[in-house]
Amino acid sequence: MDLTTLGSPAGAGRSSLTMSSREIADLVETRHNQIVETIERLFEKEVLRESRKTTRTYRPEGGGRPTEIYDLTKRDTLVVVSGYDDALRAKIIDRWMELEAREAAPADPMAVLNDPAAMRGLLLTYSEKVLTLEGRVADMAPAVEALDRIAKADGSLCITDAAKALQVRPKDLFSYLREHGWIYRRPGSSHDLGYQTKVATGLLEHKVTTVLRADGSEKVTEQVRITPKGLAALGKLMPPPASAVAA
Repeated sequence: MDLTTLGSPAGAGRSSLTMSSREIADLVETRHNQIVETIERLFEKEVLRESRKTTRTYRPEGGGRPTEIYDLTKRDTLVVVSGYDDALRAKIIDRWMELEAREAAPADPMAVLNDPAAMRGLLLTYSEKVLTLEGRVADMAPAVEALDRIAKADGSLCITDAAKALQVRPKDLFSYLREHGWIYRRPGSSHDLGYQTKVATGLLEHKVTTVLRADGSEKVTEQVRITPKGLAALGKLMPPPASAVAA
């Protein structure tokens, strides 16, 4: 039997104790896919209010097909089983009382070691957490690889072009670089310089460049530029653009 998963609370102040759809199916003696169908139907009707509509993958011991399972709060678990008979609802309520009592009481390490069922439950819980974390790492891998490729690329960008690459407004990038110790401007100067610490670590570089004036004449000036390594670092450090957050 799948024991509870101490997942993230669905709201502030609530207990983090949850019950998985697998355990609900075991307790009410029905197929897991039928419980999942009920849960999804109640989510669509917005009857389940405390649990997030998310699933995690459970891989059975000794092989077998991975299964997507839900983790529900006490309130939502009772809503799911409300259509079952009195005896089955009583089993769910008794199980919750047992779990809440166990959570409130400090664990006795020796009792856990001597209880094969408790040990199996702990191992299942932590195994599932590891698998969930591995899944998140796998999801993040493409973004990490993209940043690594950027960091190893050749060439550098002026701050305006770097802002376009980061999908932020140029003025926001200039402000971020000044506020976080990347660039500064000497009194009376018309151009920015990079702090030596950022230049020494390869995040910024200075290049002499030719700028075309409005009257058509040329001006040779020193320009601070963001290297690929600096661009990759800023991609991790800067907050995402508002449009990305809204999406």
